[in-house]
Amino acid sequence: MSSFNYHCRGSSESKRRALLVIRVTDKGNNFYIGSVGEFERKAEKIFSDTNAFIELSYNPFNEILNKVIQLLNTLRGKDLIRKWQYEQMMPDRTKCELAHLYFNPKTHKDGIPVRPIENTIHASTTKISKFLDKILRPIFDDKCKDTTIIDGASLITELSKYNKKGLLKPTTLFCTFDIRNLYTMLPQEETLDILMTFLHAHGYRKVKGISIDTIKRLASIILKDNVFAYVKKIYKQTTGGAMGSSLTLTLANIFMSISKKILLKNKRRQVNFMEGK
Repeated sequence: MSSFNYHCRGSSESKRRALLVIRVTDKGNNFYIGSVGEFERKAEKIFSDTNAFIELSYNPFNEILNKVIQLLNTLRGKDLIRKWQYEQMMPDRTKCELAHLYFNPKTHKDGIPVRPIENTIHASTTKISKFLDKILRPIFDDKCKDTTIIDGASLITELSKYNKKGLLKPTTLFCTFDIRNLYTMLPQEETLDILMTFLHAHGYRKVKGISIDTIKRLASIILKDNVFAYVKKIYKQTTGGAMGSSLTLTLANIFMSISKKILLKNKRRQVNFMEGK
């Protein structure tokens, strides 16, 4: 976090108000400048609103690192993953470190809330997360491409197709909704189950030679052993996944795609559901 302090005379509260934080915004190439106190209150609101983090009384870094290594050794020993897959996912003890949390301001939203992002570049589970994302995201992109909006151009293309089918009528309603704090609200066990449901539904029993049960075990350690440092304290995430971990976006997209199908089963009128990425 970049910050600076104006030299000022007066009370400590006045000096506190003069302390500013400078951050790159969540979207766009802009900078946010605001008071440290206000920024900290917005960060605290994320903790209270999501209830997704618990403070730990100790640092479990070595415990998690050993757990990750043991899992990979077990899977390799039982020939459930191949040698090259094992090597790609194995963390480097000399480079691993605890993830840390920071916040980016969302200036495109009313009230300028903040988005929690974890720097997981050197976390123990990062290589597993990158590997799983690399093999699972193409499946989602392929199976859900007909109901996924990537940008404005793809929206226009889909609307044109919709119109050519004669579905765009004067009575057509367009609705949008935004899920607040999606990544920190995903129920972890249900998210893993939905991943299995998604793969089963599309005929997958293995992906790149890895059984989906093994994929679930690997994804589980990413979600359930997510620990990070923030303001000299250590926290564990108990719901959702780290925004900053490669796999989290793919899991969230899969979760929403299955939830969409459940929603449409109860529809009272014709509905076409398009997801934004």
